[in-house]
Amino acid sequence: MNFKPRTLLLTMALLGMVHNAAFAAGAGGSAMTDPAAMQGKHFDPLGKPPSEFTIAKQQAARNSLPFDDERDFEESRKGFVAAPSYREIMADAGHVAWNIGSYDYLLQGKDFDSIHPSLQRQAILNMGYGLYEVVPGKIYQVRGFDLANMTIIKGDTGWILFDVLTAKETARAALAFVNEQLGERPVVAVVYSHSHGDHFGGVHGVVNEDDVKNGKVKIIAPEGFMEHAVSENVYAGNAMARRMLLAYGTLLPRNPHGHVDQAIGKNVAAGELGLIPPTEIISKHIQTMTVDGVEMVFQNTPGTEAPAEMNTYFPQFNAFWAAENVTGTVHNIYTLRGALVRDALLWSKNINETLYLFGDKTEVMFSSHSWPRWGKERVQEVLRTQRDIYANLNNDVLHHANQGVTINEIHNVYKPPVSLQQNWAAHSYHGSEEHNSRAVLNRYLGYWDANPATLVPLSPRDSAPLYVEMMGGSKKIMAKAKSLHKAGKYLEAVELLNKLTLAEPANKAAKLLLADVYEQLGYQKESVALRNSFLAGAYELRNGVPQGASASGTGPDMLRAMSTELMLDYLAITMDSKKAAGMRFKINLFTPDNGEQYVLEMSNSTLTNIKGFQAKDADLTITAPRSALEAVYARQASFDELVKRGQIKLEGKVDVLQQLQSTQVKFDPRFEILPGTKAAAH
Repeated sequence: MNFKPRTLLLTMALLGMVHNAAFAAGAGGSAMTDPAAMQGKHFDPLGKPPSEFTIAKQQAARNSLPFDDERDFEESRKGFVAAPSYREIMADAGHVAWNIGSYDYLLQGKDFDSIHPSLQRQAILNMGYGLYEVVPGKIYQVRGFDLANMTIIKGDTGWILFDVLTAKETARAALAFVNEQLGERPVVAVVYSHSHGDHFGGVHGVVNEDDVKNGKVKIIAPEGFMEHAVSENVYAGNAMARRMLLAYGTLLPRNPHGHVDQAIGKNVAAGELGLIPPTEIISKHIQTMTVDGVEMVFQNTPGTEAPAEMNTYFPQFNAFWAAENVTGTVHNIYTLRGALVRDALLWSKNINETLYLFGDKTEVMFSSHSWPRWGKERVQEVLRTQRDIYANLNNDVLHHANQGVTINEIHNVYKPPVSLQQNWAAHSYHGSEEHNSRAVLNRYLGYWDANPATLVPLSPRDSAPLYVEMMGGSKKIMAKAKSLHKAGKYLEAVELLNKLTLAEPANKAAKLLLADVYEQLGYQKESVALRNSFLAGAYELRNGVPQGASASGTGPDMLRAMSTELMLDYLAITMDSKKAAGMRFKINLFTPDNGEQYVLEMSNSTLTNIKGFQAKDADLTITAPRSALEAVYARQASFDELVKRGQIKLEGKVDVLQQLQSTQVKFDPRFEILPGTKAAAH
């Protein structure tokens, strides 16, 4: 995911342990269902239909892409067993956690000019819903219950589950449907393929944690899983949550003019995310394990789609599980919500290793998203295609960079070879050629384009007024922008209108025209990341920052899995250094239930921490069981209450605590990105 809403969104302050509301990435429920979608009507009264230029682009795509290759449709339908009678899954909290029916407008057989034809094809492929057989009598998948698939392996005595979805409720429903259709069997093992939440979050819906603790159920994961499952999105979590509204379009209604797909699935379920730590860690590059009579050969692939990830080959079935490394799309090298840039070349090399290790003996390849591919020839074709597209992305971008093309130009230069453009498995629905090419260049050369003028640039809001003044003011800019918009020159119009709205954030006419331009660009994009960003940007320019995001707390499983050091690191991020001017103190923290010791030191308006030490000259010593800190952070009790009860002890200068608390800032999860869109009050 790359989620893929994979954020823990941990905004906390020690001793107040403020837990910030986070946007529910999985608007998988019915909140964004649009009754007008079936009629193809726009969800926004200010919204516009596709322009003649957009319609022409869509028609050109229909004429140039290989729509006669329908193998993906045949494979996506193959092995269908049954679909449940329901299309909604309720969350335990009472709201709708999942509603595949909100996308039924895609199944009418219509071509929508507001959706890139290739993306519409992918969105229809992702409408598979129900139980599917992958290997007769042995391997099954439940698809369409969440962003990811749940895979079910029949062992000697029970089920082995690969990737258990995002939410307890959808995972529970998936397993219940499996037992209903195939006969009830106990779960004997769960495999987490990688460290993203849509692959482990539903674990409480399929196993009892006591059965894991007493050894009845194994939990298997790749090396580094726990560290990355918890830490990947903590430090910039609030910013990531906000950016998700744009990149994932989480608040866009399901509508031909809005949300159509998430590229690797429809959306993310809005239920309860949990985590049970693994009992078995796959630490070797290639490691074999037999569970309940099923032999599994694990291939560790760290640093590809996730920092901790592994593929699996099943020798008994000649079947290969590709995790999220090989799916029905080119993935993100850089995910627009924010994350460390991935290594496209390493990704390609791992796929190449898969091809040479398992390609000549694999009869079916399936993954945690999308649909399987059957037959050695077809499997090898898809592996080669995805190997080549990631390698080409890396190599061709660097080829251009070595000839002087910069990070601010490469997205307009890089194009995959025609042979890859004509292969569906090389299309970028989750990533995009535009932002992935820039990511490759950034990985090797960084953000600077080597022009001294961009070393210390003015902030956009400071430079924009200069441009507006020199262009003759808003009237001239609007006149030119309107003519560009009318001519279908949308990127050129953006260049002008972005400057104008930054300089004049209250200029409603400029914002509405920019929204119209963004909307047409969104319609034209094959990548959901780009489509959603443009369409969500248009929505915000017209209506302001959305206020309808549901709040989602980090659950107790995630709190237990967080290291204390991670909590303290984030405490330093939530601190306003200006408020800490002149403060100097040391705090010893001791958590007796796990024996951890930390020193927190405030100096030079900076808060640091070190594990394994206690300062002799500490101003304050806090003795707080780790479980007490978790209770405060989960809002089960206040810090002051636990001090009064004697569960947390303070020794020394208590005013140091007040100083620390006075520096803390509660991040606003709805900060303004586009000018003039911030609501006056929440």
